[in-house]
Amino acid sequence: MKYFVFSDVHGVADDLEKTLKRFEQEQADVILLLGDLIYHGPRNGVPDGYDPIRCVEMYNRYKERIVAVRGNCDADVDQMMMEFAITAKYMILPTEHSYRMVLTHGHHPEEEFYIQPGDLLLSGHTHVLKAEKKGDYFWLNPGSVALPKEGNPKTYAVIEGRHIEIKTLDGEVFKVFDF
Repeated sequence: MKYFVFSDVHGVADDLEKTLKRFEQEQADVILLLGDLIYHGPRNGVPDGYDPIRCVEMYNRYKERIVAVRGNCDADVDQMMMEFAITAKYMILPTEHSYRMVLTHGHHPEEEFYIQPGDLLLSGHTHVLKAEKKGDYFWLNPGSVALPKEGNPKTYAVIEGRHIEIKTLDGEVFKVFDF
């Protein structure tokens, strides 16, 4: 199974379109969407290319292939527009390998998610990419495809087995992590 992971679109339609094209080019099986899909949030100005209606249309085209969790900028009204669930605070996905993926947006304490040794925690929220061992589990934040912070480029991640590649929206490998 090949997973395509991204987060923090915040309604920027052009970047979502590029991201979904990368998903097709990567030939991944499933999109793992880590929250903050539509609304730009109270701490961000309205970003260039902000078009939540267009974003909803694009997300819904992939509804059978998306597993999503709720971000701090996602609201109940957003769920009314989506044809797939976006309201879970976290989700635990078993894999065919010897680990589980624990998906969350990243704005809740990690202790809430029943993380076990060897798990892969996937979170967004900070807009800063990270891939590292954290105690007895592994942590991946794919950064943001729309509003990256701390000088990072716009990034997403591809997970295959125990191999993670963080790539730019141009498809260039930015960081590799094996766990």
